[in-house]
Amino acid sequence: MAPKQRRAVGPETNTAVLTAAVTVRRKRGISLEQIAEETKIGVRTLRAIEDGNFDKLPGGIYNTSYIRQYARAIDFDEQELLTWYYQATGEAPPGSAEPDKGAGRSAALNRLGHPSTVAGS
Repeated sequence: MAPKQRRAVGPETNTAVLTAAVTVRRKRGISLEQIAEETKIGVRTLRAIEDGNFDKLPGGIYNTSYIRQYARAIDFDEQELLTWYYQATGEAPPGSAEPDKGAGRSAALNRLGHPSTVAGS
């Protein structure tokens, strides 16, 4: 199965949330360098977040972690920014997938090929 491609934000995507985040950061006098120092996230990565160039981010949980840290650093609503990110990229938020019908400890262990009981019990 091919990995899901991340896409940069296109002109058809509403970028009002990103614009609001950048405006908040600038009004508070916070530079990208200050955020980088605080979060240990590179300035290029922070700039990619502000520009909506998510294809320049490492992917997966790193993206959401970086977005959360960026939002916290500028005191912006991280959930609003993450919701926008998921909509802009077409990725599903964690926990939004339909749960596995056979989910549970024993089903997970059985899928791994382990017995679902502890030896000797």
